[in-house]
Amino acid sequence: MSAVRVDADKGGGVAVVTLDRPHRLNAIDLDMARELTEVWRALRFDDSVRAVVLTGSGERAFCTGIDRDVVVPQPSSPYTQDDPLLTVGPKANDLWKPVIAAVRGMACGGAFYLLGECEFVVADPTAVFFDPHTTYGMVSAYESMLMAARMPYGEVARMALMGTAERISARRAHEIGLVSEVTEDGGALAGAVRCASVIAGYPTEGVQGTVRALWAAREAAPAQAFAQAAPLIALGSLPVERQAELFRNRDRTEPRIR
Repeated sequence: MSAVRVDADKGGGVAVVTLDRPHRLNAIDLDMARELTEVWRALRFDDSVRAVVLTGSGERAFCTGIDRDVVVPQPSSPYTQDDPLLTVGPKANDLWKPVIAAVRGMACGGAFYLLGECEFVVADPTAVFFDPHTTYGMVSAYESMLMAARMPYGEVARMALMGTAERISARRAHEIGLVSEVTEDGGALAGAVRCASVIAGYPTEGVQGTVRALWAAREAAPAQAFAQAAPLIALGSLPVERQAELFRNRDRTEPRIR
């Protein structure tokens, strides 16, 4: 069963890509990671699709990052890191068609690999954003680096360092620029599709050139930062077994939403 669903309106030029593992809060396992790579690369060649909306299935989550059951063997060198999420985003797969994220429910951790490569984010009032890495003894590297291009430094730092104790509400995410629009309840997908439909109606070359120009303006800093990510993760993260222990024994107290 496919973990990623693609629904394309050939006439309107908009494709909706849906992360479809609601029973796992749309967490990304290795199959979903591979499917996302295949989807983005296939959309490069589909000229009937001129804009894309990315969303998650169900009401509880957009995406909760990498599936906790995924085991990725790592090399012994601290200077290399095998991260299956590095190739799940549209830009990583050379797709320069605009991608708009529609967020309902939780978006956390590895979800930022996807949000960081979307042009903008539309959310409904249930959306919350947080980064659990530090709580479980992990370094938030790629996630924080990508979000540093979307949010003020202090907001990224607070989100990354506060871990699971706090969540950023849709309202606050809009105030700090992470979210471009907060819709009515349940309206994020429709809002994102509305924007995508407008963009899909414009001349393709100008739209894709603008997306590429925008990305060029911001990719230099992430590229330099990414070069340091692997050793930071390898040297700063607890052993996987200890991370799992912290996750099993995690505090079940409701997080503060700000």
